[in-house]
Amino acid sequence: MPGSTHWRKQLTPLLCMLVFPAWAFSQSRPLKGKVTDRENNTPLAGVSIQIKGKPGGASSDAEGNYSINVSSTDTITASFVGYIAFTTAVKDLLTLDIVLSPSGNTMADVVVVGYGTQKKGDLTGSLSSVNSKDIKSLPVTNAGDAIQGRAAGVQILSSGAPGSNATIRVRGTGTINNSDPLLVIDGVPTDVPLNTISPDDIASIEILKDASASAIYGSRGANGVVLITTKRGVSGKSSLDFKSFYGVQKATSMIDMLNASQFASMHNEMMSANGQAQNPAFANPPSLGAGTNWQDLLFRSAPMQNYSMSYSGGGPKSTYYASGTVLDQQGIVINTNYKRYTLQFNHDSRPFDWLRFGNNLTLSHDIKKNGSYDIRNTLAALPTQAVFNPDGTYAGPVGQPSWVGDIANPIGKARLNSNTTAGYNVLGNVFAELTLFRDLKFKTTGGIQALFFDTRSWSPKYNWQPIPQPNSYLFQQYNKSITWLWDNYFTYERNFNGHRVTALAGTSAQTNRYDFMNGSVQKFASEATQQLNNGTTLPTVGGSGNEWALLSFIGRVNYAYKSKYLLTATVRRDGSSRFGDENKYGTFPSASAAWRISEEDFFKDISFVNDLKLRVGYGITGNQNIGNYSFASVLQTVQYNFNGTPVNAIVPQAIPNPGVRWEKVEQANIGVDASFLNSRVNVTLDAYLKNTRDMLVPMSVPISTGYSDIVVPSINLGKVQNRGVELAVNTKNITGEFEWSTSFNVSYNQNKILSLNDSVPLYTGSIGLNQNLSIQHPGGYPINEFYGFVTAGIFQNQKEVNGWAVQVPGADPYNRTSPGDIKFRDLNNDGKIDDNDRTFIGNPNPSFIFAMNNNFSYKGFDLSVFLQGIAGNDIYNANRIWQEGMAVAQNQTTAVLDRWTGEGTSNKMPRAVFNDPNKNTRVSDRFVEDGSYLRIKNVTLGYTLPRFIVQKAKMSSARVYISCQNLVTFTKYTGFDPEVPSNGIDLNVYPVTRTISAGINISF
Repeated sequence: MPGSTHWRKQLTPLLCMLVFPAWAFSQSRPLKGKVTDRENNTPLAGVSIQIKGKPGGASSDAEGNYSINVSSTDTITASFVGYIAFTTAVKDLLTLDIVLSPSGNTMADVVVVGYGTQKKGDLTGSLSSVNSKDIKSLPVTNAGDAIQGRAAGVQILSSGAPGSNATIRVRGTGTINNSDPLLVIDGVPTDVPLNTISPDDIASIEILKDASASAIYGSRGANGVVLITTKRGVSGKSSLDFKSFYGVQKATSMIDMLNASQFASMHNEMMSANGQAQNPAFANPPSLGAGTNWQDLLFRSAPMQNYSMSYSGGGPKSTYYASGTVLDQQGIVINTNYKRYTLQFNHDSRPFDWLRFGNNLTLSHDIKKNGSYDIRNTLAALPTQAVFNPDGTYAGPVGQPSWVGDIANPIGKARLNSNTTAGYNVLGNVFAELTLFRDLKFKTTGGIQALFFDTRSWSPKYNWQPIPQPNSYLFQQYNKSITWLWDNYFTYERNFNGHRVTALAGTSAQTNRYDFMNGSVQKFASEATQQLNNGTTLPTVGGSGNEWALLSFIGRVNYAYKSKYLLTATVRRDGSSRFGDENKYGTFPSASAAWRISEEDFFKDISFVNDLKLRVGYGITGNQNIGNYSFASVLQTVQYNFNGTPVNAIVPQAIPNPGVRWEKVEQANIGVDASFLNSRVNVTLDAYLKNTRDMLVPMSVPISTGYSDIVVPSINLGKVQNRGVELAVNTKNITGEFEWSTSFNVSYNQNKILSLNDSVPLYTGSIGLNQNLSIQHPGGYPINEFYGFVTAGIFQNQKEVNGWAVQVPGADPYNRTSPGDIKFRDLNNDGKIDDNDRTFIGNPNPSFIFAMNNNFSYKGFDLSVFLQGIAGNDIYNANRIWQEGMAVAQNQTTAVLDRWTGEGTSNKMPRAVFNDPNKNTRVSDRFVEDGSYLRIKNVTLGYTLPRFIVQKAKMSSARVYISCQNLVTFTKYTGFDPEVPSNGIDLNVYPVTRTISAGINISF
């Protein structure tokens, strides 16, 4: 065409000017920026930056910085677990700072399950999760205290004793035997004490509650499973963290006891009521004054301090986490303390795309010390007795026991006697994971638990009254427990056309050997030479060992269709050395399904519901904690006299039971997970039925068999049922510069025994003097139900005594039922009070456990208020048997000031009478108290320093806080504290402490 060349020459420069910018920006170029947290403006490391539809990507470094090559047509996404994903078009951007907001949607969280992880939204079983964010600023010494009240359906019972372990009950008490859940730390099933783990090293704690979740652990999942995962390094982020707190502990309450004047008056009255001579030293009670307050001498304010430092980080191919922690906790009882030293080292490496390997290692050394303290005897010691003699030696009761008592000086024993336990613990594993094909992986793990713990008791000789100890005494025991683990399993994962299948199959082998050796000796030439070979009299030596092994085959399949229909099926077959050949293997299956209703098309228009999932599951788990040799005859050495000559013989200790088998728990669960109002309200509701069958109970052995009728085998003839409902609600009430969030959970559980051995009740709960107050009864009553007499007030005159059923008959006015004694109900109406009139008088199992946590934040300030409590349970205050018995020379609580002293003076507190002729202190509802309580468990106020300040100090963050643990307890209980052992018996229990502390957390 004529002139076309001319036009091309004219238009080409113009077209280049128009097209070049678009062409230039469509080419690859770096996009840089920083990722921060919207709540506290801190950098986020490890955030995944991806280009939609393209492979590869980048992640933010320790300072939150990132760089990724993009083109102008790309769309990038930034995602991080627990945060709302960010998406934007690149266009002409050269820099982009990204601010991520916490999602508040727990469905997106990743949680640990047995042998793997899952998104919480994909779970079909019942699981409670506590992460490091929930516990990071709690000044507590063990993980049990950190999770108390933070998981629905999980009851945590703590003690104030330094170094004590928390007791965990998941969905009630399922057996009269060991009801502790299985503890798994970094994939290793273990019986290492929970208090040997530093809470600062914990990344998350998951509690598997129903059988569909815990059946992957088969024979050990009957009482639930507690999974603890320790912290790991993050690629591209190096961090040095220092944490420390210092606190002061005190008893939450003291028991008001009689002073010397009040005791002398009561004692005079007690002796006169039985026709006994009064103590001449008590002739003028007011002159004795206050006397000795033994309780104040035993208890003290006690400091505790904790220091931890960790360093973590890594590059593209490896990460690491290393930490060290030192805890020093003095006890509120004199001469009690606990020290713990912990080292943690976790490492991951991926040298090739097809290989990943690493390790978890926890080393700890702890030392627990205490004297021979006795809280009940301290309460019982007479205020009229001095602590020291004039020469400075410890004093003791001298004289007639009915006047001065028989309690040896409790302060002297607590100070001079020594009981020490020193533990050296190793828990770790090494693992390797191979990607065999794109969808198939193989993982092998070798683990070890090595526990070496020594105990030592030393008691010097003394000449205290009432019973001097003429010889010093030393006892030592050395214990070794080694457990090996080897797990091997394949994991297959495939996604296709909306279907997602994950299958796991493998084996697990674990074996343990425990040995101990001990010795004791008395009488040392010098107390400076406290070694076994320096004692001169009564040497003893002992020792034994046992072992067990477990071989398991495991399988699990998870199926999901468009994240809408979810199915999980699990089976585990366990073979245990604890059972005979007939019942060595057991199979434990489970299945569960879930329906994400919110993913259905018909539900899309309901905008205020973000997520709604219905779950249902059923499964069988087991309990093998029955001892190692229940199926066989355990042999023992005895001596008998043969023609005047001692002869050694080997005899069976108990009749064997080769048919002993697993305790099995069948559990059905139905649950709902829901998220509302842009994930500001998250609700989880579960209902369950948990049946324990084949529960092991003591066998009735006639003495005519020649075997012991005391040491008897266990047989599978018991049934227990727990059923309940759990509700957990998490809300974001206010967002913005001022934020307020709330988490609340409440659980209801009903426990009852359905059957026992031939319907024969079992008496338990010993409180001394050959008294048992608890009963396991097959009539649908709860485990450990209190069993005793029912009171009906106080006899006010002899006419009432004569008109009542006969309690203690007789003509002797000092040895029969008299006015001022307690009336006991004649329940069978036979005209007399005897053991046939006992009945169920109290239930130690709570009906409800509940907790609520409120978190507030404004600019750099944060405040958390945590409430926790239980309701519907009873406590048997066994201390009151002696301290309100008014029958022997022991001090009493001030409650006895309201005792009966004549007609009409009291209808609750009986008379003071020596030797208790009416047996007013027998097991009865007199000592049963309401154990319900509401506790302000923790209040913490913190302040995070502004970023410009910490940057000047070359830090990434710094936070200071003050905290109070167990601030106030609202309860009707009259003892030290309503948090008592799970059997509900308060007898010499070390009380929970109130702790005020201050701490600092610094990151570099």
